[in-house]
Amino acid sequence: MNTVAAMLLKPGALAAADFRAALAGPINLHIDAALAASLDERAAALRARAHSGDAIYGLNTGFGKLARTRIPEDKLATLQRNLVLSHAAGVGEPLQPGIVRLMLLLKANGLARGYSGVGRRVVESLLALLRHDVLPLVPAKGSVGASGDLAPLAHLALVLIGEGEAFVQGVARPGRVALAAAGLEPLVLGPKEGLALLNGTQASTAIAIAHVLEAGSLLQASLVTGALSVDAARGSDTPFDARLHALRGHAGQVACADAYCRLLAGSAIRASHERNDERVQDPYCLRCQPQVVGACLDQLRQSLATLTTEANAVSDNPIHFADSGELLSGGNFHAEPVAFAADGAALAIAELGALAERRIALLVDASMSGLPAFLTRESGLNSGFMIAHVTAAALASENKSLAHPASVDSMPTSANQEDHVSMATFAARRLATMNDNTRSILAIEYLAAAQGIGFHAPLQTSRPLAAAVQALRAVVPPLEGDRQLAPDIAAATGLVRDGRLLASVAPLALPGLVAA
Repeated sequence: MNTVAAMLLKPGALAAADFRAALAGPINLHIDAALAASLDERAAALRARAHSGDAIYGLNTGFGKLARTRIPEDKLATLQRNLVLSHAAGVGEPLQPGIVRLMLLLKANGLARGYSGVGRRVVESLLALLRHDVLPLVPAKGSVGASGDLAPLAHLALVLIGEGEAFVQGVARPGRVALAAAGLEPLVLGPKEGLALLNGTQASTAIAIAHVLEAGSLLQASLVTGALSVDAARGSDTPFDARLHALRGHAGQVACADAYCRLLAGSAIRASHERNDERVQDPYCLRCQPQVVGACLDQLRQSLATLTTEANAVSDNPIHFADSGELLSGGNFHAEPVAFAADGAALAIAELGALAERRIALLVDASMSGLPAFLTRESGLNSGFMIAHVTAAALASENKSLAHPASVDSMPTSANQEDHVSMATFAARRLATMNDNTRSILAIEYLAAAQGIGFHAPLQTSRPLAAAVQALRAVVPPLEGDRQLAPDIAAATGLVRDGRLLASVAPLALPGLVAA
């Protein structure tokens, strides 16, 4: 998929590349004529069921605890509209544009599989919003991750009926005005179409995917900053020997060990003390990097795999099986898999930051690193990186609290009809803060390790690590004496955030979330 050429949506076949495309910008997707006709045929079958006289949940009954309340035939359209209006009860800041794009893509993808009873115009309208980058204003808070992400998805659906607000070229506009910008008229929802738009896990899944992909980039950055710390502390590369990791066999560990070997290959700093180093073994924060970061990589890959499955799922209720005519009530809207995936990612993000904080602590400790105390030549007069390390410690500690699993909590809702929920949306949302914290920790390590490597001159580090130091020195000079470090940290954080740190070591391929 890309932002120019028209592409056909293949329901149930989204992959990581599609997620990244939606996060980056609008994408030009359509459905083919055969799929459109099939959707209309299935929607017509449900309309007939709604007028059959039988009580059918979601078509002619109330919702949740009100499921026993029958709705008159002349009010079925009002039922679906009222559902969207009443459930749009979110609070908080709007979700980021990329995440809303991804929500639109995932919702269209799930509905287009043909088991939700919606007509073509619903799917085509979602894709039109995505194509024109008309992004509903979706408050971030208000979902417990069961019965679907009801409040966030209601705000998404509001715009389709001409209500709510949406961003058009970054400016919030009333729903009807925003629809016109995408060439659309407000929808009159058919039986179950409002429910199908609201039921589902597309909000929590989109948020989790965005932050897991971001965590994958942070993991790659941690490989570079971790290798820089190894050379700054004159650590050994022996623990990264491929033979050690092959014996254990974890794919992430093997891949990360290989990355450290390639990042450190050719370092004159390492070569200078290979035979004369009295240290037998390095501390764990250096020596066990492949084991820890590799486990984080495996966990993030598993989280992304779970989320990819969920992104392609039919997760509303009830589900229509057109072949048999059955409409089955179940619980596919329960986002426990998403919550578990987000909780697993939280562990990985916290550990990346915790290990980096330990490497910073090593570098500023003269008794451990052999470098000047706090990485400054006139320690005492200068405090050097003393408080920068304290900042890293504060962020790592905050991440430990945030890493507590959200999925073990539950808060019954809907008068105890919906009595166990996943908290998946919060599980996903808190990853953003954790990523921000870990990015800042890695930025501080980047500064500290580059400073440490500078003390070994004229000995040079490896070619890729020298390029990483050079990228930093283009925006942050060495610390010759005390100065405000907040601007330095901000500049280094920018290098991590926008990919310039990783670009500096290219074309050296580092392991990513999609396994080779």
